[in-house]
Amino acid sequence: MIHPSPVRREEYEISLQPLTDQPLERELPLATRLWQQGWLRKGLILALLALVWELAARYQGNDLLLPSFLQTARAFAEGIASGELPAKVGISLGVLIKGYLIGIVLAFVLTSLAVSSQLGRDLLSSLTAMFNPLPAIALLPLALLWFGLGEKSLVFVLVHSVLWALALNTYSGFLGVSETLRMAGRNYGLRGLRFVALILVPAALPSILSGLKVGWAFAWRTLIAAELVFGASSGKGGLGWYIFQNRNEMYTDKVFAGLAMVILIGLLVENLVFNLLERVTVKRWGMLR
Repeated sequence: MIHPSPVRREEYEISLQPLTDQPLERELPLATRLWQQGWLRKGLILALLALVWELAARYQGNDLLLPSFLQTARAFAEGIASGELPAKVGISLGVLIKGYLIGIVLAFVLTSLAVSSQLGRDLLSSLTAMFNPLPAIALLPLALLWFGLGEKSLVFVLVHSVLWALALNTYSGFLGVSETLRMAGRNYGLRGLRFVALILVPAALPSILSGLKVGWAFAWRTLIAAELVFGASSGKGGLGWYIFQNRNEMYTDKVFAGLAMVILIGLLVENLVFNLLERVTVKRWGMLR
């Protein structure tokens, strides 16, 4: 049976008019563009909380128990203008940075030993199981006995608050490094600290940054609590001492101003330091969304 040959269609071309008159991008409304700004959304949330605070204080009507937002803002501005609040913040941050850096170094040493030998793994697991559940502030009486009433006692409890959280997060990140990266490092002849620094640390950086955040939060609140417990160290009081002293003198607006400074420093460190580190490292490398 002979099949008829298919009918051949003639080729043709249709000229389309260029879309030069049509906008290639649709401009979003102003409200939508503003709402996409994260700082604006967070600012609105803070403004709403300040409004609720002001209304609650006015309804309660007792400045000694709950000063209004405006009274607290005035006390905060006066503390900044007089230089008292910045001086207290400088004292607290100086102690905090010392304890934080020592905790980071010790955590790196422990986790490096843990990924290098079985004895290091046993040491890290035993120490974290023993000391991680122990509140740092509970060690303050021992620190006072060993180091006296001074900066060393504060540094001791800060190291405890930073060390275990950071070590656990870092070690978990090291365990999550793929075997392919590990074999690539061994093929290049990397061993010991060079293997940890060049292979494990970059690959586990999201977990390490998470541990740094947790360690910072623990250290910051531990420092404020320690200063509240025994006040000034070496004749100088930090931000916790500022809060404690004004509470004794019944300046509740200054107490709230000190608490606001604690919150403000936490927000600044979170948004300026850690977010910047994430943007220039793990987000830039495609390790986080």
